[in-house]
Amino acid sequence: MQREIVSTTSAPAAIGPYSQGVKVNGPLLFTAGQIPLNPATMEIVGTTAADQCTQVMQNLRAILEAAGTDFDHVIKTTIFLKSMSDFAAVNEIYGAVFKKSPPARSTVAVAGLPKDVLVEVECIALLLSA
Repeated sequence: MQREIVSTTSAPAAIGPYSQGVKVNGPLLFTAGQIPLNPATMEIVGTTAADQCTQVMQNLRAILEAAGTDFDHVIKTTIFLKSMSDFAAVNEIYGAVFKKSPPARSTVAVAGLPKDVLVEVECIALLLSA
């Protein structure tokens, strides 16, 4: 199996031993979980889950575009929340990105996230040219 690492300066650099995304010899891209880091400063953006989710979705968009795909071709997402009480706020931002034919999704509350952020999102997408 062949795999190709996807890396872009338009999304935050990895803060650990992982890749922003990985293409496999087939039509899929797997992204790393994205947290609300500004790719230029590597600082956390936002103090609310909604603000943080907005940055997370911008980071995911950058990785999808670097791999040659987009949100319309995302087939599965996983959302990690520090508190399930932020579900509605995050869902509003998420829903604005996936207006038509949203992907399958799981949302889970977790005990903690990197850098103590409120939200992290990862996705699997179809590549437009595999």
